[in-house]
Amino acid sequence: MIQLLSVRMAAAAVLVILGLFVLFHMLVIAGVVPSTVVWGGRLTERSQLVRAELMSISLLILSGAVIFLNARSLAAGDRGVLLTVAIWAVVGLFALNTLGNIFAKTLFEKLAFTPVTLLLALLSLRLALGTAASHG
Repeated sequence: MIQLLSVRMAAAAVLVILGLFVLFHMLVIAGVVPSTVVWGGRLTERSQLVRAELMSISLLILSGAVIFLNARSLAAGDRGVLLTVAIWAVVGLFALNTLGNIFAKTLFEKLAFTPVTLLLALLSLRLALGTAASHG
């Protein structure tokens, strides 16, 4: 089987993209990026927006930790069941996020975020398959 993208490269790409997303969400909280470009522009109260953005940042950091630990465990040849479940949860999270962006109310979310979350889902899938293949 030809390997088009190594696990290491996939993990690095995901971590860079997640870092950029964390920065983006911080800029939304700071008011540098308008809140109308996230959450379909539905969050009109500042407190709602901050809570939603902090939840997004937390999920991104948690996903990044799973990706990092997965890459490290693959390199060491030591993968646990919990990590396998966690990486598949990350795949699911980004797949659902992609669906949400496809059906977003704002054109910006559809055009800007759908391709990026789809890429994250595919890269995460590469990592999950790398993990699963090593078990069997």
